[in-house]
Amino acid sequence: MPNDFLSFFLSWMSAPRRVGAIAPSGAALADLITREITATTGPVLELGPGTGAFTYKLIKRGVRQQDLTLIEYGSDFMKLLQMRFPGARVLWMDAGRITTERLYDGAPVGAVVSGLPLLNMSTRKVVSIIGGAFRYVRPGGAFYQFTYGMSCPVPRPVLDRLGLRAKLMDRALLNVPPAAVYKLTRRPQMKIVTGSPQASTPVTPELMHPERGYIAAP
Repeated sequence: MPNDFLSFFLSWMSAPRRVGAIAPSGAALADLITREITATTGPVLELGPGTGAFTYKLIKRGVRQQDLTLIEYGSDFMKLLQMRFPGARVLWMDAGRITTERLYDGAPVGAVVSGLPLLNMSTRKVVSIIGGAFRYVRPGGAFYQFTYGMSCPVPRPVLDRLGLRAKLMDRALLNVPPAAVYKLTRRPQMKIVTGSPQASTPVTPELMHPERGYIAAP
């Protein structure tokens, strides 16, 4: 939208670490981060939607407004989102609080789309946000995060702690500035045989060596 750049820039000027960007995400990045999401994905949780660049694309992908929950901390952005997406649930809150809030009954969410500046946050807060979001993600669901950095914005120890893996989807070189999108999913549980063929022990991420990937003794 024409006035979005000014709104974003002013918000960045007042709180650069919280906003994390001087301009809204472009079409190339919005296309990339929503590429795998369709009308059948089900409820979608969006963190830090800002002016709604990703939200517009999600709706174009077929996601119904009533299946969108938008969590935004900026009060000006929150009011704008309520006006632009009247059918969506817009919550004015810090995404770090989703560990203590009950956003859904159970875990129905098919995708989480994040525009949060994770690189500007403490490790503790990143754990709270991602771990809290995955409380609501159903099996097979994913967390999509973009970054302006050269590598995954979620450190490997955090991924190991939460039992997640990250995959680079692609880079949106036409975005200003260029950005990359990572897809976070749960690691599959493995099983090791302990004695008889019938007896097996699930191997959780805590049993995996964080660097070499081999199985440690339970």
